[in-house]
Amino acid sequence: MVKVNRVALIGTGFVGSSYAFALLNQGITEELVLIDLNEAKAEGDAMDLNHGLPFSPSRTKIWYGSYADCSQADVVVITAGASQKPGETRLDLVEKNTKIFKGIVEQIMASGFDGIFLVATNPVDILTYAVWKFSGLPKERVIGSGTILDTARFRFLLGEYFDVDTRNVHAYIIGEHGDTELPVWSHADIAGTKISEWSKNKRDYKPEDLDNIFVNVRDAAYHIIERKGATYYGIAMGLVRLTKAILQDENSVLTVSCYLDGEYGQKDIYIGVPAVVNHSGIRQVVELDLNDEEKQKFENSVNVLKRTMEPVFSKY
Repeated sequence: MVKVNRVALIGTGFVGSSYAFALLNQGITEELVLIDLNEAKAEGDAMDLNHGLPFSPSRTKIWYGSYADCSQADVVVITAGASQKPGETRLDLVEKNTKIFKGIVEQIMASGFDGIFLVATNPVDILTYAVWKFSGLPKERVIGSGTILDTARFRFLLGEYFDVDTRNVHAYIIGEHGDTELPVWSHADIAGTKISEWSKNKRDYKPEDLDNIFVNVRDAAYHIIERKGATYYGIAMGLVRLTKAILQDENSVLTVSCYLDGEYGQKDIYIGVPAVVNHSGIRQVVELDLNDEEKQKFENSVNVLKRTMEPVFSKY
């Protein structure tokens, strides 16, 4: 029997259906199964996506299914759960989504699933920790989308500001995917040249411009939710990038939510940091040499997550 790559998607809301569409367009997986409480929605999405196959770069088998279909999946992507409402922070969602996730993960594991989990539902760092706890899988095989989108937003805005291709900007947002995240300015560069050097050559440069860029990155979700009710295209493409890194065994460095066991001086927490991602999941956490201010902000981010998690996980 020929082994094929299978991705199981749990949740076909805005993020899930956008992910499925981007995955099909890039021809990354050979099988895609859509699973949702609303079976009619999942079936409709499968029909709609299948009708686009004549225009796809490769053949992908797409169907709507059940948790039993996770048994042969290489990757299970979870985008299900309550979504962020206007005025609500990602951390406000923690209690209701942890409860939802317990039921989801138990059903997935009952299928015999033994692959890699990708988690995108917010608050993503805490829910990735929940999936790790509830699944019993090794920490390397449970990955959250973390700050992959924040990092992309950061690189886009820096590229726009300095008028260079965003793909040549190397800069990271780390920490909680949320209000306590931080930019790693000490390691931000364009084509190997530090951002501080690029700033010297920009005629109308003002120091507060960089501060404003970070604020716009941190608050981007609020601005988008205010205008269109939800964010989904950017995170969907980030999830596809992660899926590709796993299925194609790329050893790519991506800022994902992964388990820290002493790295950055922190333990027993899932949080956004650069990590090498391949077919086995997280190969290694990349430890950036943070300056004192960045260390302090990162520690604050960890502490906020731990304080939020504590009352919830004491019940499990």
